[in-house]
Amino acid sequence: MPQIHTLPSHLINQIAAGEVVERPASVVKELVENSLDAGAGAITIEVEAGGTRMIRVSDDGCGIDHDQIATALSRHATSKISSLDDLEQIDSLGFRGEALPSIASVSRLSLASRASTAEGAWKMQARESSSPVPDALPQGTQVEVLELFYNVPARKKFLRTEQTEYKHIEALFKSLALSHSAVAFKLIHNQKIVYQLASVQNAQDQNRRLAALCGKSFAESLVEIDVASDNLNLQGWVALPTFNRSQADMQYFFVNQRVVRDKLVNHAVRQAYQDVLFHGRHPAYVLSLTMDTRELDVNVHPQKHEVRFRNSRLVHDFLFRSLHQALGKIRPEQQIASPGFALAEGVASPQAGQSGLNLNQFFNSQQFRQGDRSTHVREQMQSYATLLHPETRLDEPGEEQHEVPPLGFALAQLKGIYILAENSDGLIVVDMHAAHERIVYERMKRNAELEDVITQPLLVPIAFNVSQAEADLVEENIEFFSHIGFSLERLGPEQVRLRAIPALLKHADSEQLLRDVLADLVEHGNSDRIREYQNEMLSTMACHASVRANRLLSIDEMNALLRDIEQTERSGQCNHGRPTWKQLSLEQLDKLFLRGQ
Repeated sequence: MPQIHTLPSHLINQIAAGEVVERPASVVKELVENSLDAGAGAITIEVEAGGTRMIRVSDDGCGIDHDQIATALSRHATSKISSLDDLEQIDSLGFRGEALPSIASVSRLSLASRASTAEGAWKMQARESSSPVPDALPQGTQVEVLELFYNVPARKKFLRTEQTEYKHIEALFKSLALSHSAVAFKLIHNQKIVYQLASVQNAQDQNRRLAALCGKSFAESLVEIDVASDNLNLQGWVALPTFNRSQADMQYFFVNQRVVRDKLVNHAVRQAYQDVLFHGRHPAYVLSLTMDTRELDVNVHPQKHEVRFRNSRLVHDFLFRSLHQALGKIRPEQQIASPGFALAEGVASPQAGQSGLNLNQFFNSQQFRQGDRSTHVREQMQSYATLLHPETRLDEPGEEQHEVPPLGFALAQLKGIYILAENSDGLIVVDMHAAHERIVYERMKRNAELEDVITQPLLVPIAFNVSQAEADLVEENIEFFSHIGFSLERLGPEQVRLRAIPALLKHADSEQLLRDVLADLVEHGNSDRIREYQNEMLSTMACHASVRANRLLSIDEMNALLRDIEQTERSGQCNHGRPTWKQLSLEQLDKLFLRGQ
C-alpha cells in the first residue's frame, strides 16, 4: 500500500499551474489583470515567439512595497481579500493569490516594482534563495516571464505554433482593451508595435478604439445600448444584423469588466437575434453588464472565465429584453447613415390608408428638412399624400422644399420581384416579398401579444414521466405555463399531466416541446421554446400572406410599402434573416460607370 505523504511545494505549484496556465495567453491574462487591479492607467505587453520565449507586462499602477515583493511571489498571498465576506463580494479581477507562484513554477520569472511612496524600485527573481535588489524602474510594476514550460516538457509539447499562440494573445488583448477603455494599452510582438491605444476620453476616442480592435466596418455599423433595470446595467454596442459573421469571433461580453464566457449570456443574446439573422450566421457585439457583486459568484473556474448569477432568470430576461428592444428600434435611416451598410433593406403592399402613418406629423418632422429638391420629388410626395388622405394638400411656400424619406420614392418595379426607389443618397433596391413578409409577420406578432392565448383542451390528456427536478419546476411554475397556454398538473414525484395546449401549436409534438421547455428551465432558468414555436408558425403564415413575386404594383402602392418599411420593427431583414433592401449610393454608381476618372 503506497504511503500517504505531503507533496513538495514546487510540485504543488506546478499542479496549480496546470489549472491556471494553459498557454502563453493565460499568463498574459493573469499579469494584466493584476495590473488593472493595481489601478494602472497604462499597460504595455511585450511578447516574443508567441509568448513562449518571453512575456513582459509593465504598468504604472500603485506598485508593491519592498518588504512585500517576496510575499507576492508566495502561494495564496493577495491584498484583495482577507475574509469570507470579501469572497462573497469580489470587485477585483484577481483574488486567489496563485497566479505569480504558479507561473514562476513553470518558467523563469522576475518581478520588479516601485511603490508610489518609494524612492526607488526593487527587483526579485522567483527563486527561494534570492532576495530583492535595487532596480531602475518608474512607479509601477514589471513582470517578466522567460522560457515558459522549460521545466515541464509534457506541457510544452502541447503548445501550438508561434503564430497560433500569438493569435490567442491578440484575441485576449482585444477583450482586455475593450473592457477597460479608460486604460491605455500597447501590444508588442517580436519588437514590433502591433497596437498602441490611447485611453478613451470621449465618444470619438471610443469609436477609434472600436475601429482599431474590431475593424472599421464594425465601428460604422453600431447600435448603442444603455439600459438599466433591477440594479442591472447593460452598456455597449451591437452591430446591425446585416453586419454578421460566419463564426462567433466578434462577440465580447463583460460582467463588471471581467471577460467571461457564459452559456446563459450566449442563450439570451441568441434569442434576441433569432428573428433577424440568416441561418448559420453570428451577431457581433461588445457588451458590458454591471451588477451588484453580491449577486455574482466569480469563484467557479480556475481561470475565472465563468461566473454564476444568483438570479439567473432575472439576468437572462434583462439581457434578452434589452437587446430585443434595441434591435427592434433600428430603422432604415440608421442603416443608411451607417457607412458600413453600403449596397441596405425592405417592401410590402397594404391597402391605401392602412400604413398607420400620421401624414401631417410625418411631413412636418425633422426628416423633412429644407433643401433643394426637384419637382418630381414634390409630385411624389403629393401623390403619396393623396393616396393616404385625399383631403391632404402639401402647401410648400416659394423656395421651401423638403428632403425625401429614408427609403425615398418608388421609380419602377423590376421583373415583378424588386422595387427601385430613389432617395437622397442614390438608389434603393427592395425585395418586395421579403419586405412585406416582415411587415405582416411583425403585425401578427403584435396582435398575438395583445390578445389572450387561445387554448385547446386535449381529447385525451397526456401523462408522462419526468425527473423530480422537472416535476418540481412544473409545480413551481403553474401560472407561467397557464399564461402561455399550457394546462399542467403534477401527478406524482416524477410524473406530470398535460390537459391543454395553445391552439396555435395544435400540430406540434406537445410532449417533446414541453420536455424541451423543462430542460431549458433547468439549465437557464428560462425558456423561449413556446414563443419560438409560435413565431415559427406566424412566420409561415406571414410568408403565405405576403405579396408574391410577379405581382404588378402601382407607383402609389410601392410608395405605401416603402413607408411601412420605415415604420416596421426589424424591417431590414425578412423572417428568415435575409436582407429586404439595399442601398446603392451615387458614389458606387459613379464608380461603376468610371465617372470622374
